Amino acid sequence: MPNCGISAAVDKTGIVPDGTPMVLTTIFVALGGAIGAALRFLAGLGIVRLMPGNFPMGVLGVNVLGSFVMGVLAVWLFHRGLSGWQPFLMTGVLGGFTTFSAFSLETVTLFERGDLGQAALYVALSVGLSVGALILGVALARGALA
Repeated sequence: MPNCGISAAVDKTGIVPDGTPMVLTTIFVALGGAIGAALRFLAGLGIVRLMPGNFPMGVLGVNVLGSFVMGVLAVWLFHRGLSGWQPFLMTGVLGGFTTFSAFSLETVTLFERGDLGQAALYVALSVGLSVGALILGVALARGALA
């Protein structure tokens, strides 16, 4: 996959390149997160109503859609010089919609940088440790409530 600006579009410093104060940026992230969470609820509900059953289609659909939109935004914002919108749209809206989109972007960024081993390790650790932590949390909560 050619580098389409994904790696460069991700600002790891947390400072918005356009000089927006951090407090205002944090408010934009929070506002975007609220919008994204509401969209996740509505989209998940809509998908479940369209495709009823026991398989978690709502979560899967939201994760796939969020990852697709993250890819589009990462490239589009970078090429349009609109990186100041990243905190609101990518961290806020898409972060509230699905954190899986951020996971997907980080994985592709490692892959594009040529860090295939780190990309594979990141995927394995993210899934394995997250599922393991959830199992541990459930077990501890059940033990505490028993």
